[in-house]
Amino acid sequence: MLKKRIIFLILICLIMFFISCNKKESDNKTIKNTPQISNTVQKVKTGKKTDNITFDKVIYLTFDDGPSKVTSKILDILKGKNIKATFFIVGKEIPGNEDILKRIYSEGHSIGLHSYSHNYKKIYSKNEIFIEEMIKTQKNIKDVIGISPNIIRFPGGSKNNLDAQLLNKLHDLNFKIYDWNLSGEDGTNPSASPSTIYKNATKFKNPPKKIILLLHSGKVNKNTIGALPNIIKYYKDKGYTFKVIDKTTPEYIFKIKKK
Repeated sequence: MLKKRIIFLILICLIMFFISCNKKESDNKTIKNTPQISNTVQKVKTGKKTDNITFDKVIYLTFDDGPSKVTSKILDILKGKNIKATFFIVGKEIPGNEDILKRIYSEGHSIGLHSYSHNYKKIYSKNEIFIEEMIKTQKNIKDVIGISPNIIRFPGGSKNNLDAQLLNKLHDLNFKIYDWNLSGEDGTNPSASPSTIYKNATKFKNPPKKIILLLHSGKVNKNTIGALPNIIKYYKDKGYTFKVIDKTTPEYIFKIKKK
């Protein structure tokens, strides 16, 4: 009887041993076949010192004083290069050049206001007169192409011509102001050679990420036509994207004068 009990206990122990071995083997297979989760956390670099983000370089080509026959030649160049630009229009130049204004609009360029008379002494005599000239030009443009632009450029720039009071009035009328941070200087010296205009328009050794380039398309700016293709090529080679100024573009204003 004792012998049978001993044999029975031995059998039970063997069965338990085999069950235990099979369980370990099964657990090992499960571990091998289960995807492992890494404990390493990938660091995301943020901040000026560690960012690897590259910001687009943008240039806004802008042309004051048109429309004119020079404007038409500039449009030919822009069309051939597939470039869009912004034209700040002088109201008194519209009569007789309506087709050029229509072409600016139909070819996808942006249109802004640059006063009606372009007479510095008159437009800067009173804030009310300045505003009246912008509104008059806005209306004349609407009569020709059916839109009312609200982007403006001060003749000669806003420096010494814009104070907080005028700024508030312009903003109340939904106007946005755009000065520039680079100029071809073809406005102050329209007879400058194309090479000189090009040199002025590309003078930054380390150009900023955002450039608003002031050029002119008035009837006296014939040499700007000769400089423009090389200016476009220069900034294309530098990796700049050409954009137009519109209602979504942040204002760019010179320092406001204090009274």
